[in-house]
Amino acid sequence: MKKRLAILLILGFSATLWVATHAQANNNWPNWRGPSFNGVADAGTYPTEWTQDKNVKWKIELPAFGSSTPAVWGDKIFVTSPRGEENVIFCFDLKGDKQWEAKIGNQRAGKHKMGSGSNPSPVTDGKHLWVYFKSGDFGCLDFDGKVVWSTNLQSEFGDDTLWWDLGTSPVLTEKHVVIACMQDGPSYLAAFGKADGELAWKHDRTFEVPKENDQSYTTPIVTMRDGKEEIIVLGADVVTGHSAVDGKQTWKVGGLNPKNAGYWRSISSPVLDNGILYAPYARGKTITAIKIGGTGDQTKESTLWVKDGISIDVPTPTVKDGKLYICNDKGAIECIDQKSGDTVWKTELKKSRGKFYASPIIAGDHIYSTREDGVTFVVNLKTKKVVSENDLGAKTAASPVFVNGMALIRTAEALYCIGQ
Repeated sequence: MKKRLAILLILGFSATLWVATHAQANNNWPNWRGPSFNGVADAGTYPTEWTQDKNVKWKIELPAFGSSTPAVWGDKIFVTSPRGEENVIFCFDLKGDKQWEAKIGNQRAGKHKMGSGSNPSPVTDGKHLWVYFKSGDFGCLDFDGKVVWSTNLQSEFGDDTLWWDLGTSPVLTEKHVVIACMQDGPSYLAAFGKADGELAWKHDRTFEVPKENDQSYTTPIVTMRDGKEEIIVLGADVVTGHSAVDGKQTWKVGGLNPKNAGYWRSISSPVLDNGILYAPYARGKTITAIKIGGTGDQTKESTLWVKDGISIDVPTPTVKDGKLYICNDKGAIECIDQKSGDTVWKTELKKSRGKFYASPIIAGDHIYSTREDGVTFVVNLKTKKVVSENDLGAKTAASPVFVNGMALIRTAEALYCIGQ
């Protein structure tokens, strides 16, 4: 593959479940959805009130707007960002001091007002970091900032044909780092060796669907089923399960677009809890609950319920204690019973022209949801009341991160560390 740096390092065993368990035990945030990939922080007490000055432990200026969520492991914070014509990766410590910076490829600027060339979030296993950019540049770095290998997927496999800004983030299996490319034209899953970046397998995921529906900005989920690793993908009017060994499709659930409507691109990613996948679809108008299992077409057997009229187009849901939580585009936190799909409670947030692009996070007894203007609403899960509105006064699309009793919030201009 082009531009590969042939530096072979021993990465060590990093099965997905081991990473999740180790991340929780060490209060890490290894990917954009947190230690369990479900938008829930480790148990602890976290700040609920802040301003641009109050409860700010430190603030780091960033070179340009980016939508990627930081990753954290130990005392290291990793952030991707555009800088001029470059794709840049920064490493800071928990005190806010810069440890290093590196670059991989040239920036391809975003189209949408909340998009950037750095939409995909980094992922780490505690030894290495994998990053992906809208330009197609994809690579691995060690914790000292040395580029282990890099390549460009668009040069290798064809141009990006998405109408908007590439948003899917890489995910880790036991042996590989995996990218999903779902777009107008040939779509695929591709797995690469963690240590050397060599292509392990590439599997087609192309479906005949109405216009734009084949374009997906979602991030896959890696899980274990019957003792085998599986990759679950949402997009092109279906949910599919794939073997992590070779990428082959093992099952699918359709029915997400019963009237064959067009222009249903998929942005909000699915979330998995206790063997049930919750798939937002129809430009945010539905959520479908799917029981994971079986082989072949499982549409009838595995669809548990479909909830209509919920309006969740961009933010990805979160789950905890038998409840599914969403922040809808109009500004409301809704708690949904996981078994029935019924709304348990709903709390309206202050109305604004601004929308929600960041995904909600549960930390402690609260759910945090950040609006595009930098206002984070904090809702108490027990009282169902808004306890604070915290304004950082800057465009924000990245989801908040919670580690070590602190919140990390990435705005257009800076990375904030919030603490009592």
